[in-house]
Amino acid sequence: MIFTGSAQAEQTLRIGYQKFNSLNILKSTGALERALAPEGIRVAWYEFAAGPQLLEAMSTGAIDLGHAADAPSVFAQAAGKPVVYLAAEQPYPKGIGILVSKDSPITDVAGLKGQRVATGRGWNAQYLLAVALQQAGLSYKDIQPAYVSNAADAVAALQSGSVAAATLWDPFLAAAEQKQPVRNLRDGEGLTNNRTFYLSTAAFADTHRALLHTFFSELAKASTWANAHPKDVAQLLAPQLGIDASTLEVASSRRNYNAVAITPAIVAEQQRLADTFQGLGLIPHAIRIQDAVYPATVVP
Repeated sequence: MIFTGSAQAEQTLRIGYQKFNSLNILKSTGALERALAPEGIRVAWYEFAAGPQLLEAMSTGAIDLGHAADAPSVFAQAAGKPVVYLAAEQPYPKGIGILVSKDSPITDVAGLKGQRVATGRGWNAQYLLAVALQQAGLSYKDIQPAYVSNAADAVAALQSGSVAAATLWDPFLAAAEQKQPVRNLRDGEGLTNNRTFYLSTAAFADTHRALLHTFFSELAKASTWANAHPKDVAQLLAPQLGIDASTLEVASSRRNYNAVAITPAIVAEQQRLADTFQGLGLIPHAIRIQDAVYPATVVP
């Protein structure tokens, strides 16, 4: 939280978001701004290409609150960034995938052995790749990861033929499936719940508990509406995100936007993810997810 002037009445809540999430919907409605205006709080929104960049900004104090997927959240904790879990969205396993070109001779995940695969460090789709390889009797070391920093670069690498496969998440996954000659070898169904988490710092949450309650109350209203109106969500977000409505409708129809409190079962999910990455040597040491869970409930 920053001050835009000397008075308490000139506070600004800084929220980080990525393309396609309930935060996009909340931003579009203006409901949070209306709810906070009587308290003299304005809202500033900052878009990030992916979770790792958003969480880096949070750790340096550039934003107060935001969302990221399961894997970036684990990588941030492993790197010692002072971020805490506030809430989680519902499972979204079909929102991630491993794509190959439509005419690729690769027909299953086992066929990725020895191949170059475009993915990002700390992506939710990187975790999908790791556990899908394990299920196929392979390990992460059996492929050649080609690390990229955003979804556009992953798609470009697949299109150029410099990689045999690419990992993606919605809405970029839906866009590729709708617009590109690709096949989805594997989504997250049965492998990973692919949750989105809402995160902040303990210092911010301790000081602004009432504000967080207002934030999650308004988010719940937007999410409930979104779950019932995927077509309307697509029409609402298309101009904001620069992605066509038909693609967004596909992505939205396979998602549940509602946020819930962090439960022991969700902590266990994240712990399995963290242990997998640590076992692969992708994070330097073991971590305890519970240590990064904010101890107070902020979801109404």
